[in-house]
Amino acid sequence: MELETLQIIWFILVAVLFTGFFILEGFDYGVGILLPFIGRDDKERRMLINTIGPFWDGNEVWLITAGGAMFAAFPEWYATLFSGFYPALILMLVALILRGVAFEFRSKSENPAWRNAWDWAIFIGSALPAILWGVALANIIRGVPIDQDMNYTGGFFTLLNPYALLCGIATLSIFTLHGAVFLNLKTGGNLQERSLGTAKKAWLPAALLSLLFMFFTYAETDLYERLGVNPGIIPTFSVIALVAVIFMLNAKSSGWAFIMTTLAIGLSTITIFLELFPRVMVSSTNPEWSLTIYNASSSAYTLGIMSIVALLFVPLVLAYQIWTYWIFRKRITADSELEY
Repeated sequence: MELETLQIIWFILVAVLFTGFFILEGFDYGVGILLPFIGRDDKERRMLINTIGPFWDGNEVWLITAGGAMFAAFPEWYATLFSGFYPALILMLVALILRGVAFEFRSKSENPAWRNAWDWAIFIGSALPAILWGVALANIIRGVPIDQDMNYTGGFFTLLNPYALLCGIATLSIFTLHGAVFLNLKTGGNLQERSLGTAKKAWLPAALLSLLFMFFTYAETDLYERLGVNPGIIPTFSVIALVAVIFMLNAKSSGWAFIMTTLAIGLSTITIFLELFPRVMVSSTNPEWSLTIYNASSSAYTLGIMSIVALLFVPLVLAYQIWTYWIFRKRITADSELEY
C-alpha cells in the first residue's frame, strides 16, 4: 500500500479514536460533574457513580489508544503537541489521577466528610479535563506558534486565549448535558426525574455556547476559506442533533435523547478533523510550517505493520467494550446492588 494512502488511513483512525473517546468519556465526565448536585445523599451519589462504575476506566482506553496511535503513526505531531501543551496535559493528567483515586477511595470510609471530599474530587477530576480538552482542540485548529523545525515556541498562557477558553466552556457544557441525559437513561425513580430536569436546564447553555463557538470558529480559523458558507452535511447534522435533544427530552424519550447528544458530539469532533485535514496542527507563525499527515508521519513500513496489528486487535477491543455495555445495561435503582 502506498505511503500516502496509509497516512490518510491513520489520520482517519486517530479521528475515530478521539471521536469514540469524546462520546464515551463525555457522559463519563458529565456524571462526575453532576455528582455533587444531583445526588442529595450518600445513597444517591453511590447510585450515580455506579452508572459509570463498570465503564469509566474502559472509556479511557480510547484516549490511551489514540495517544499510542499518534505516537507511532505521527511522531512529529505527538512530539510537538505533547511538548507544547505539556503544562496543560500535566494538569489534565493530575485531574484524571485524582478522579480515578476518588472512585476507589470514596468507599473506604463511611465518614460523611471523607466521602463528600472525594465526591468533590470526582467533580474536579471530571470538570477540569472537560474544559482542557476544549482548550486543546481550539488551539489545534486555530493555530499555535510553531517554527519551521516543528517546535512549539509559545508558552502556557498562549493557549489560554478567548477562543480556546470559549471552546473549553462549550465542551464542559455539552459533556454536562451528555451526562445528564445518560443519567436519565440509566437511573430510576427520583434520580431519573431529577436528571431529566437537569438535562432540560443544561440544554440551553450547551446549545448557545456551541452556536457561539461555531461563529467564533468562522472568525478565528480558516474554516470559511476551506468550507465556505455551507460547512457541509456533517456539521449541519451535528447542529440538528443538538437541537433535537430538547424535543426528545420533552417527549421523555431518554434513549433517543442520548443518541442525539452522541451524534452531536461525534459529528462535531469529525468536523474538527475535517477542518484540519491534511494538517494535524496549524502553525500561527507561518501556515507553511503547519504539521500535516505528510511531514509528521512515520515510514510506510511502520504504518503498514501498525495497520496489520490494528486490523487484528481493534475489532476485539470493540467487541469486548460492546459486551461490557450490554452486560451492565440495566438501570440503577434504589434496590440495585451498589459496588462503589
